Amino acid sequence: MSLNAIMNTATSGMMAAQTGLRVTSDNIANVNTTGYVRKTISQSNLLSNGMGVGVSIDAIKRATDRFLQSASLNAASDSGRTSVVSDTLNRAQQLFGDPSGDTSFFSTLDDIFSAFSSAQDDPSSSLLRTQALTRMDDFLSESSRITSSLSKLGKDADTRISADVDRVNDLLSQIDGLNTDITRAKVAGADATGAENVQSGLVDELSKLMNVQVTPRQLGGVYVRSTEGLPLAGDGAAKMTYQTSATATGYLTVQLANGSVQPTPLNITSGEIKGLLDVRNTELVNLSDQLGEFTSRAAEELNRAANAASSVPAPTSLTGRDTGLDDTAAMTGFTGKTTIALTDSSGVIQRRIDIDFDSGTMSIDGGAGPTFNPSDFTAQLNTAMGGMGAAGFSGGALTLTGNGGLGVAIQDDATSPATKAGKGFSHYFGLNDIIRTNGYSPYETGLTATDPNGFTSGSMTIRLTDVEGGRIRDIVVDPPVGGTMQDMLDALNSRASGVGLYGQFTLNPKGQINFQSNGVTPVTMSVQADTTQRGVGGPSASQLFGIGPAERSTRGEKFFVNQAMNENPKLLPLAQLDLTQAVGGNPALAVGDGRGALALAKAGDNTAGFSAAGDASAVNMSVNRYASDFSGAIARKSATAASRKDAADAVSSEVDSQRQSEEGVNLDEELINLTTYQQAFNASARLIQATKDMFDVLTGILG
Repeated sequence: MSLNAIMNTATSGMMAAQTGLRVTSDNIANVNTTGYVRKTISQSNLLSNGMGVGVSIDAIKRATDRFLQSASLNAASDSGRTSVVSDTLNRAQQLFGDPSGDTSFFSTLDDIFSAFSSAQDDPSSSLLRTQALTRMDDFLSESSRITSSLSKLGKDADTRISADVDRVNDLLSQIDGLNTDITRAKVAGADATGAENVQSGLVDELSKLMNVQVTPRQLGGVYVRSTEGLPLAGDGAAKMTYQTSATATGYLTVQLANGSVQPTPLNITSGEIKGLLDVRNTELVNLSDQLGEFTSRAAEELNRAANAASSVPAPTSLTGRDTGLDDTAAMTGFTGKTTIALTDSSGVIQRRIDIDFDSGTMSIDGGAGPTFNPSDFTAQLNTAMGGMGAAGFSGGALTLTGNGGLGVAIQDDATSPATKAGKGFSHYFGLNDIIRTNGYSPYETGLTATDPNGFTSGSMTIRLTDVEGGRIRDIVVDPPVGGTMQDMLDALNSRASGVGLYGQFTLNPKGQINFQSNGVTPVTMSVQADTTQRGVGGPSASQLFGIGPAERSTRGEKFFVNQAMNENPKLLPLAQLDLTQAVGGNPALAVGDGRGALALAKAGDNTAGFSAAGDASAVNMSVNRYASDFSGAIARKSATAASRKDAADAVSSEVDSQRQSEEGVNLDEELINLTTYQQAFNASARLIQATKDMFDVLTGILG
């Protein structure tokens, strides 16, 4: 080997050792720098005719492990999702209060029953009546507060999703831009690890927001793809958009950098955004829906008892709730018997009208009266009242009025009570309701498949989404004008223009419409828009039947105490009409009668039919039992979410620790490298010195 070759070999060794020293120094200097990944050098032998002629630095690389990085990114996504869900459900649980305490939401219902129990002992006490009304107002106010707060949590989630999506777009743009810098540096043989560290930090931040797949590019940098393989960054940055809706399920779309001009649906399975979508579209909606069902049924049972009772003296006018139906549809379907009594201020019956819905007849004071059918019921009832009272039907509500100071009291027959949709005559129309509502819950209209649907205009846009929250499609359905309820169901369930491919709408025996997803490919249903109208100025289909989570999840804030009773507690129905008393005989309503108060006090023990709400199945049980199960379910959800969060955080912490052990700087190891490179540098320097000495000797010989 020539002296020049020896000199070149030593020089290359010195340069390699110097590069190693610089890399080691960088590692030591950044031992505590967040996001810094330890650098290593890759070197190879230089050969000439099979002989070593030096060393070459191939690349300066980061000490990364693709598998540990992938595990870390997935763990970070899971931690982000579970953290959001746990935090939100914990805040939701706090809204209901401690179920074991005296100030929780569920204890306010117990206070109502206790107040009516006290009123039973002294039904004429104004103080006890006022206390009962106050307790009901407390219960309904709490229901409204919680419903409103859950809605606000959903809106907060909407805001956070939009902010996170904006941040994702920013991160994708930066990650894609750094690919160019990294590639340029690698092609030029420069150190690209600084840009790679920055890019890695951006990918880590992105993974907390949404789960992604990351693979290296051949010329440096990374490709970022969604879980479905959609390219998000690497060959241009995609742009993600959050498609939100005030009434329907929100979902994500992405505009690919080199794809179609039409946005592509984007499904993610983890990350903070997924957690926010879950609580916004599912968890909070389910809680609100079940709260609305609970409040609705509690009000129904209290109103059931109230409509089977009367105040003393009876009120001069009873105005029912808006049923959402016309008079013919509202009167159709009743069976059994009921009695309407007009009483004087002493509770003595002045006129008695017995109505038999099975035979379509009325009797007056025990004698013959007019016959009727659903279309002329109101007119025939006016005839039967004979000028002592009046009946009217307007805006979906029935009104009964006594003339000349006479009061109106209603009692269903003891052996064959009037009933429709599981309610008595007065209860169905809400004539003596203590609790009123601005909505139509519990959506049991009493309509059957053969009844006219009554919708005269408009259409309903139904949104179907998959189990991951991704939009499948929006379907526009027009209820057939002039058709029956079955025609309306057929339009909704059409496989060509309805939801028939994904599920089915059904009409239950009480006239409530329910949606059931197909079992093979489960979907969720929401209503994007609804311009339908039943009659002129009537409710939409989603309002009347409670179709879609937007309508159902807001009903908990629509209940309030009957304003007339609130202003005049004497109107509270704490007595019951005694139909054994003859017309003009002894009082049928007595001041000291507390049977109505007792029925109200026991309303929580009555078995009620709870519809499926949220993630709770339909069930028959008492209101008190449902309250206990509901409060327990809320606590279990929160505890389960907290447990999942702790588990995900533990996994993330462990994986990050392993990744840090692999990628982080170890001072002992770096000191060994520093010593090794110093010795290599000194060895190369001595070889150069020896070569110089040999040159000097040769020069001296040649002299």
